[in-house]
Amino acid sequence: MRASAEMLEALFEKAPRFVARLAAREFDSWDELLANAERMAPAMAEDEQIELINGHPRIGADPGSVSAMSFREQGYGLDAGPAELQERLDRLNDEYEQRFGFRCVVFVDGRSREVIADWIATRLDADRESERRRALADVIAIARDRLTRAAPGGK
Repeated sequence: MRASAEMLEALFEKAPRFVARLAAREFDSWDELLANAERMAPAMAEDEQIELINGHPRIGADPGSVSAMSFREQGYGLDAGPAELQERLDRLNDEYEQRFGFRCVVFVDGRSREVIADWIATRLDADRESERRRALADVIAIARDRLTRAAPGGK
């Protein structure tokens, strides 16, 4: 099977070099594609890793600027919480990006915006290399979840 660039972009957001690599290959299954993506992401050059991470929107980004999948995953349309929570998310995103040089990407997995804000605050003490590896793993976890949801009978 060969996955279309459009489908891969839905899974991985805006990561053109990563998507092109995956779209150019044949896989026996989606599981094989995701396993390959898990191996490929940490082996890429750092600038490509950061492109893959930064393809995802900021946590709490303007709802009009995110993909339909990110919109659902980040809980837009639900109670977003008080303005102070959005201000805190914006401040934490700024601090995170300044410290690490890439966006904070996390597999939200149904957690509230407040819980995610608390989680981001704990990540600010991590070392850059560990945090980059964690973010890449979460990019793949997000893609895996999106694929599961898109499958017949998915979540």
